[in-house]
Amino acid sequence: MKKALLIFLLLGIACTVFSQSPYTNITISSSNSPEEPSICINPKNLYQVVAGANISSAYYSTNSGYNWTRFGLTNSSWGVWGDPCIIVDTLGHFYYFHLSNSTSPGYWIDRIVCQKSTNGGMSYNNPGSYTYFLSHKEQDKEWAVVDPRNNHIYCTWTQFDNYGTSTPTDSSKILFSKSTDGGLTWVDWGATGTMKRLDNLGGDCVDEDNTVEGAVPAVGPNGQIYVAWAGPLVRNSQFGIFFNKSTDGGNTWLPSAQYIAPQPGGWDYMISGIQRANGLPITCCDISNGPYRGYVYVNWTDEAGTNNHDVKFIRSTNGGVNWSAPMKVNNDTSNKEQFFCWMTVDQKTGYIYILYYDRRDDVSNANATHVYISKSTNGGASFTDERISESAFIPTSSTFFGDYTNITAYNNVVRPIWTRLQGTSLSVLTAIIGTPTGIEQPGITVPQDYRLEQNIPNPFNPSTTINYTIPKDNFVTLKIYNLLGQEVAVLVNEFKKAGEHSFEFYGTNLTSGVYFYKLTAGDFTATKKMILNK
Repeated sequence: MKKALLIFLLLGIACTVFSQSPYTNITISSSNSPEEPSICINPKNLYQVVAGANISSAYYSTNSGYNWTRFGLTNSSWGVWGDPCIIVDTLGHFYYFHLSNSTSPGYWIDRIVCQKSTNGGMSYNNPGSYTYFLSHKEQDKEWAVVDPRNNHIYCTWTQFDNYGTSTPTDSSKILFSKSTDGGLTWVDWGATGTMKRLDNLGGDCVDEDNTVEGAVPAVGPNGQIYVAWAGPLVRNSQFGIFFNKSTDGGNTWLPSAQYIAPQPGGWDYMISGIQRANGLPITCCDISNGPYRGYVYVNWTDEAGTNNHDVKFIRSTNGGVNWSAPMKVNNDTSNKEQFFCWMTVDQKTGYIYILYYDRRDDVSNANATHVYISKSTNGGASFTDERISESAFIPTSSTFFGDYTNITAYNNVVRPIWTRLQGTSLSVLTAIIGTPTGIEQPGITVPQDYRLEQNIPNPFNPSTTINYTIPKDNFVTLKIYNLLGQEVAVLVNEFKKAGEHSFEFYGTNLTSGVYFYKLTAGDFTATKKMILNK
């Protein structure tokens, strides 16, 4: 769902702590206008938290989300075009799923790409793999999950015959693929290739209410795969939530998708100040050893009245055969907007957490937006909710927020992630909710020396990352020069806090050759050589 072409200013990383809140809010990054974020805790090491944001930002934390490092994800074969999905397998390996941006003429988001990290999200293999490719079809809005019994990876997404068109013969479809070797390759089912189709009716290709969208897979305790999505009951007719499942690792599925809940007003709607939002469903299953093991949950938002969307939830206690009636989880009577929700299940405790934007609190400005979490400790029978943002923000319709937020949890350590607009600057934030046993909130580690690192990779084409460290707050410049000593680019020219910083430099507009980059911070200067090889 790429409705806007984003122009990025490639700056350094930042870690800003706000004050006066029930939970500490931490700015993961404000570089590169980040939005549509994803986040994941490693259950094997709760200090490791990995995140991503549009279009190509990758983040990692080694201290449970208090401090973060950012770098730009690259893909030498298929490009990177957003919709990040971060998951982790049972070995502690992280995966960054994203859309492609092929340089081949006539191709765009033509496959779902999977890149793997074996070092806690500090780097990813390049180019990785992709789930499926069909010439001149667009693949969009993917999500993935790992089966902890066998480490298999399952991925679902929407395929467009021709993205953005209303031609009746063009259709959108929900597709599924799986990898049994840690994302190296994707299973070939012969006649259907590396994918299965899960819907039987399809939708149009406009990328609005009549398009089938929002397939998020979940794994059951015995390897069942559950998926829900939004779309029309009959093509171009009533809107609702659909469901399909497999009990044999994705080899076979229900012959017809089930219609499990209505969605008044459809999934694509407008929010004041945000413009396009969506109520696409999230599917989860409890595979903890608690009393609600095997329960399947679906969460979405839908219309409750004019300028009033609520967060909805249903559950199945028998593997998707029967479903509860939709219930509202935001416990307010304000008739205010709630939107951009995401759900996760803490697979240690079985607790359900649902994250969303909420406008119930500020009567002075109808667009003032907070962030809330609704929590259930009884298998979704009831929810409590609380505000987790330290202050409201005011979005503007000219700023693209993407299509989702995200949240991850394990053993009472909860890390949400959301997009915030401050003035004209976008940032992605998390909140510190629970800490791993024995960890205290750390201060920011202040380095002892100035350092300018060798750019990585070197030689490069077209991008490379420059890391530098300053031991105290200082005005910093980072500039690029050619062999004649002529300044060709200014990367940094501002006051910076003490710490480690990173800048991703693109040499797209430069010719091949040798260049120099120079760091100046106070009395410190350092220069290193790099090679652009196109």
